[in-house]
Amino acid sequence: MRKTFFGVALVSLFALQHSAFAEAPKAVDGRFVNADGMTLYTFDKDTTPGVSACTGGCMSYWPAALAGSMDKPSGDWTLIPAADGKQQWAYKGHPLYRYAADKQAGDEKGNGFKDMWHTAKP
Repeated sequence: MRKTFFGVALVSLFALQHSAFAEAPKAVDGRFVNADGMTLYTFDKDTTPGVSACTGGCMSYWPAALAGSMDKPSGDWTLIPAADGKQQWAYKGHPLYRYAADKQAGDEKGNGFKDMWHTAKP
């Protein structure tokens, strides 16, 4: 009985540890999406790698693609400081954003906006 309980506890702890570490955004249908399946975007004014040029009012339309406290970047994925002090995902140094007008997974309403916003792609 003790061995069974210990085994169940060990498996539960292992599963909990692995679920606590979230992953970077993923590619779906040729574009990057966040954990909710929402399209992510890049901004042409982000010319300095790892630095967001979208601040102030820009952020209300183009919120940063924020990482969770347990997210761990790897490879081409990094975390950069967002304007609000939280951690923002970046791919190959390009900060990533969501678009406020995208209401459901799969929306890409921000692609081509003012010829400065583009769907983030691998």
